[in-house]
Amino acid sequence: MLWTILAIVVAGLGAAGIAMLLRKLSGNRLPKWIIPALGGLGMLSYQIYYEYSWFEHQLQRQPAESVLVASETGEVFWRPWTFFWPMTTAFTVLDSKSLLREDASGNNVVAFNLYRFEKQHIDRVNHQPHLLNCSTAELLPLDAQKKPQLDQMKQIAKDDVLYRQACQ
Repeated sequence: MLWTILAIVVAGLGAAGIAMLLRKLSGNRLPKWIIPALGGLGMLSYQIYYEYSWFEHQLQRQPAESVLVASETGEVFWRPWTFFWPMTTAFTVLDSKSLLREDASGNNVVAFNLYRFEKQHIDRVNHQPHLLNCSTAELLPLDAQKKPQLDQMKQIAKDDVLYRQACQ
């Protein structure tokens, strides 16, 4: 977060410096307000770049055995440009290294961990163990003590990325 703020300030100072140079090269014919206007535009431009590159940056930081299974895009009121170009605000990865396959009463069951990354003022990461019945395509989250949360069980499609990666 500190480095992001520092980068925003440097982008603003750089753009303001360019505006000062343009003003001097024009023989002071450009108005004085162009300096803070370009400084603010530089800061806003960097912030927008940072927000839209967050998803790719976070994906590059994941280990090689991580597989992207879902992503969410959304709009935010105080970022009006997101209504035209929605940005990725969260994504979920499967830790393929944690896959444990078992045969339980004739059903192929896979246990694994899912990691959910959310873009907020400070990035949040949640992980949760899951069970997936490959025969019925039922996904069952487990709590911290690895007990099933039956009220949150859901059916997933067999063409879903998570199903294909876990049950292949």
